[in-house]
Amino acid sequence: MRKGYITVFLTLSLTLILSLVFTLIEGARISAVRMKFECVADISMNSVLAEYHRELLRQYDLLFVDMSYGGNTADIGNTEAHLKSYMQKNLQPQNKGSGYGRVKDFLAMNTGRVHIDQYSVASDDGGSVLKRQVADYMADYPLGAVIEKAGLGASELASYGLETRDVQAQRRGYEAQIEEIGLPQQEVEEGVFEEVPLNNPADAANATRSSGVLNLVLDDPSQVSAVKISPSDYISHRLLQRGTGICREAVEVSAEPNELVFQAYLFEKCGYYGKEKEESLLQYQMEYIVAGEDTDWKNLEYVAKRLLRWREAANVLYILTDSAKIAEAQAMALALTAVCLCPELAEPVKYTILFAWAYVESLQDVKTLLSGGRVPIIKTSADWKTGIHSIENVRGSLSQDGGGRGLNYQEYLGIMLFLEDPNVRTFRAMDIMEMDIRRTAGNARFRMDACFDTYTADLSVASGFGYSCELSRCYGYY
Repeated sequence: MRKGYITVFLTLSLTLILSLVFTLIEGARISAVRMKFECVADISMNSVLAEYHRELLRQYDLLFVDMSYGGNTADIGNTEAHLKSYMQKNLQPQNKGSGYGRVKDFLAMNTGRVHIDQYSVASDDGGSVLKRQVADYMADYPLGAVIEKAGLGASELASYGLETRDVQAQRRGYEAQIEEIGLPQQEVEEGVFEEVPLNNPADAANATRSSGVLNLVLDDPSQVSAVKISPSDYISHRLLQRGTGICREAVEVSAEPNELVFQAYLFEKCGYYGKEKEESLLQYQMEYIVAGEDTDWKNLEYVAKRLLRWREAANVLYILTDSAKIAEAQAMALALTAVCLCPELAEPVKYTILFAWAYVESLQDVKTLLSGGRVPIIKTSADWKTGIHSIENVRGSLSQDGGGRGLNYQEYLGIMLFLEDPNVRTFRAMDIMEMDIRRTAGNARFRMDACFDTYTADLSVASGFGYSCELSRCYGYY
């Protein structure tokens, strides 16, 4: 039997060596805790973003997380609970064995604090959060085409004052002159006098103004969509849930929002008359963004009336410079006033005929646009479609026309959209998104102001060995 012994020197040496080893092990544990914490934080925060709303992506190519997760309550606390669950699942090993088969947890980590203190919802900053995503999606869109059609069209419209010109006031001024001069009277029987009728065909044309523009320009108005909505159900009419605005990281790396790009995006994703979106609630979505009315009929009618106003202003401008058409109106006015023996009425009657003619031509323009044709903002004699006798039979004189030069219906609609207040345009667009998403399964309570795309989380973990770590990270779709 051999005797063993240990020297004091060796005892002291082993003590120092073991102290060093245990120190290194503990240092490795601390580093491992920090490294695993960072990895788990990255995985968990990305996992939250992986829960993006599928229908919003499918229909509108937007990446947002719905804080309600299809439920009734939209609160960031729901997302905090999801994030905490992902953290805990990734921190603790899934040991299914027992005894020697179990893996010893070297770190013994548990989730501590999970708090989301900043998050950007779609409607923050007047919808700028939404529009930044749109700008990223449309990064390669040829902006020049949009500027040419919408921007330049709006400039031309403004240069002629078509949006502000009050043609009806001018027309009523000439009608007032006729009333002021008055018609001569003739004795129809002894002691009974009546005015000699003027039989001005402009009166018949103006009488159709109360019929409604859609009833005049559409062959079958009954085919117009009858969908009705309750505006108070949607984001532009309710009190908003707010986030904390666009985060700094997103501003640094995302494309700058551009209203013309946003307008191009809306035409790509939304329907309008003649190009309706199959799965939409409102059939005339772009018209809703322009008009904001509660029915498809009212929205289309608003656009048609505005088109008629623009066209009538433009056509009056043109017809008053066309000597041939002025001569035709002059000849008709002289004939009418000669019959009623009141030649002094010839001048105001001439102008009422010219204004009525421009009105009928404008109805023809709107019909042409709704039929898929084109109409220039300012016409030449070659572009004029109606004859002077069209004012005697307005309905019968309008014809289906899908040709011509100039701008089409979409481009005129684009000018209206360009002239709309950006904030109004953005929130009505989000109304449309809510309408369409709510039609899909499990999304009956979907809200755009409950959707976030970027968030900052303050996280902490604790180790069973007495250590804790904290960090703050910002993650989003940028």
